[in-house]
Amino acid sequence: MDTIDEDYKQAYFRERAARIKAEQLIEDKSRVLYALNEELIKKVADLEYQQQLFIQAEKMATLGTLCAGVAHEINNPLAYAMSNVESLQQGMDGFRELLDLNQQYLAKRISETNFQQQLASLSEQQSFAELQQDIHQLVADSAEGLRRINQIVGNLLNFARPTTNKKQLVDMTDAVKNALKLLKNQLKGCQLTTAIAALPLSYCDLATINQIMVNILINAKHSCEALIDRQAHIHVQVDSDEQQIIISVNDNGCGMSEQVLAKVFDPFFTTKPVGRGTGMGMPLVYTMVNDHQGKIEIESTVNVGTCVRCIFPVLSERP
Repeated sequence: MDTIDEDYKQAYFRERAARIKAEQLIEDKSRVLYALNEELIKKVADLEYQQQLFIQAEKMATLGTLCAGVAHEINNPLAYAMSNVESLQQGMDGFRELLDLNQQYLAKRISETNFQQQLASLSEQQSFAELQQDIHQLVADSAEGLRRINQIVGNLLNFARPTTNKKQLVDMTDAVKNALKLLKNQLKGCQLTTAIAALPLSYCDLATINQIMVNILINAKHSCEALIDRQAHIHVQVDSDEQQIIISVNDNGCGMSEQVLAKVFDPFFTTKPVGRGTGMGMPLVYTMVNDHQGKIEIESTVNVGTCVRCIFPVLSERP
């Protein structure tokens, strides 16, 4: 009996020692895993931050190519607004004298005969009837020009503003239309056609979709610049079904070979001359589309053209 009790005690202590050792091993491993997980979280956060810096840097590089066109687009409405204001200023001097003359007459500081003489003299210097007819049009044209400038600058600021990655339930066509407005002057040499259908609301970051469209449209424009045998044509199509939103940009430009197409999403790969492209445009487009749980497809044929298709899921709930 004593032998059995002794064997039991030894087995118990061996089992207890093994259990304590296993628990200590598990605790040590858990501590290591926790530390590794914390380090991984930090690395992911750093990568996301660096990605945002790359996206913003590419946006600023794109902004540089837009500035000349935007400046030209602002100059036109600004020029006729300034011209209209100068015309109004010239007319206001005459109106000011006319009002002052009326005040003097009403206050009986001048006689009726003197009033009529000075009024006739003013009428010879300034045709008040013509100016009265022109004032409304001058003010309306100036206001429209300033509204146009405000819209252009607003589109530019919206594009330049850093993305927040805050997705909202919105209509993606707003981002597409804003990109087309922003690039209106740059795409002037191309025949631009659109087919934009009504879309279901979906959670997305409009600023990011806007940048995606600007990058793709600029690439389409560049691919059409070398055309000499046909009119450059870019077609933008936006459509959807119940599950997905499809945004396509087709151009009839120079197209890409299979070798170029295979590397189009490689960071820093570019076929553009030095100073023309950073090689980060399409890689970042791929990243931004992927961030919206979407996918991007490219079909291209040398000397025929390219179709870039972005396919986004319809997200009715915040991701």
